[in-house]
Amino acid sequence: MKTQEGIYNQHAENSDWMSKLKFYNDEISVLKNRLGEIASKNTDKEVLAQVEHFQNQLIIQKNNTDEISHLVKMNEETLQNEIKSNPTAVDHRKVEYHAKEKEAVETFEKNFNEIRNEFKLFASKWM
Repeated sequence: MKTQEGIYNQHAENSDWMSKLKFYNDEISVLKNRLGEIASKNTDKEVLAQVEHFQNQLIIQKNNTDEISHLVKMNEETLQNEIKSNPTAVDHRKVEYHAKEKEAVETFEKNFNEIRNEFKLFASKWM
């Protein structure tokens, strides 16, 4: 049995996720700048290896935000098409819950927070 949810509730959740993803993209930019500062002040091979590690992780996380944003936008498009096809009683109608998108956002947040915490420890040691 597939879970159902109101169209407006799902739209609100999509909007919230898009705001979160924008915030994470901003955070990635900040972390990249801090990483650049660390790299410019430290030439030790161990430090540079860690800088490269975090650069790669931030690239991956940026790609993840792009992919998740695409998923959420596609879900939002599905909601809009549902409304266009039958605009009657939109506030009472339900659609299949966007579990795939929710799982993607939650997994991303968990992974990003782990990377951010690891980065903070690294930065506190070398800044």
